[in-house]
Amino acid sequence: MNQKNSLGLNNCFLDLDDPIQLFKIWMDEATKSEPNDPNAVALATSNKNNFPSVRMVLLKDFDKKGFVFYTNLNSQKGNELKENPKAALCFHWKSLLRQIRITGLVSLVADDVADAYFNSRGYESRIGAWASHQSEELRSRDELKNSIEKFKKKYSDQNKVPRPTHWSGWNLSPSSIEFWLDGDSRIHERLKYTKDENGNWIKSLLSP
Repeated sequence: MNQKNSLGLNNCFLDLDDPIQLFKIWMDEATKSEPNDPNAVALATSNKNNFPSVRMVLLKDFDKKGFVFYTNLNSQKGNELKENPKAALCFHWKSLLRQIRITGLVSLVADDVADAYFNSRGYESRIGAWASHQSEELRSRDELKNSIEKFKKKYSDQNKVPRPTHWSGWNLSPSSIEFWLDGDSRIHERLKYTKDENGNWIKSLLSP
């Protein structure tokens, strides 16, 4: 029989007051068990007309301040986040039968933080950030290839590719974080942390 925590949940939920600590533990376990991109996460946004959209991005950093991902600021998600800074993330790790849902407000990371991450990327990825007008319609793949070659000539020194002003990171500051574990007969286990007006995390059990 699985051990239980103080709330009667599987012991993988532990007994932590800080959901960021629990997130780190689950992410570390996913890193060991997921064959590809354990940091892949579905990002849901909504435009000013309240039409939602969702796509996969890669989580690049996290701490008590929030969860960070990077993108072209003029892409669909970038424009939607500028119009409506409310967003949601959903991690699903099939190998662990676990899921984490996060909601909150986004804000841009500091320029020096974006610069540091951009400079850690491979040369081709840095060139791609310049060459691709993300989410805009292409007349042909050759249009993109030609743009890539143009910027390779412009920035031929692989150590001197500046970060485009239209490319940066978003930090999602969480207002709620829900941890989910698959259960037999769909009797799943769910633990939600909600931040109150004083910035304290409040735990609650959710029905499956």
